[in-house]
Amino acid sequence: MVAATASYLAARQLQGRWLLRIEDLDKPREQPSATANIIQTLDAYGFEWDGEILYQSQRQDAYQAALATLQMHTYSCTRSRKGLPTLPAIRVRTPDDPICFTDNIQGNYCQRLSRDVGDFVLLRADGLFAYQLAVVVDDAFQGVNQVVRGADLLDNTPRQIWLQQLLGLPQPNYAHVPLVLNEFGQKLSKQNLAPALNTSERLQTLVAALRFLQQPCPDACEFSSLSACWDWAIAHWDMHHLKPSQA
Repeated sequence: MVAATASYLAARQLQGRWLLRIEDLDKPREQPSATANIIQTLDAYGFEWDGEILYQSQRQDAYQAALATLQMHTYSCTRSRKGLPTLPAIRVRTPDDPICFTDNIQGNYCQRLSRDVGDFVLLRADGLFAYQLAVVVDDAFQGVNQVVRGADLLDNTPRQIWLQQLLGLPQPNYAHVPLVLNEFGQKLSKQNLAPALNTSERLQTLVAALRFLQQPCPDACEFSSLSACWDWAIAHWDMHHLKPSQA
């Protein structure tokens, strides 16, 4: 909710388009109702996306074409499992020079991929395309020029910039917002048993998200509707209130 709110406000304040992408690459692990629940929750909270929803599961040809373009920079890597050979994963070679960018919230960030990450997977041994390749291809395809997302993806960004450079694709601007954590310092997620958003308290939840994002939002009772709260948030959104934080 927090990351979606921040990205929505950043786009709307600049009169830009807010795009909805369903990252459903790993179909075997996807819960049958997961996609429908995401779309229904966003709609219930008043998010209005532009254009058609993009489903990564329907973009295999585009990822395969990008992988073919990267052929000179990739290699196959086969590992046996319990003594049995498996299909090879495809990895991309990483540079020794640091890759740096300026995040609109976190500030300057650098990573030496060869040392900090190593050659990373673009096509998994089970035949599924990796997130790093898919997101780079889809950002370019959709004309994304501003990415606002959670700080847990900050260290993914240099890998994506490296792929953008290899593929000759434009580099968006990035902003990584702080994460909402539980009492154990873990990101709120299904894996950590976080409860689903309560759509019966939408206005209160939106106000809480805005305050977490350091926006001086009035109390929920001061808004006549959810739409009125969104109007206030768009008019007053200021990313400069957010402090650098990776968690």
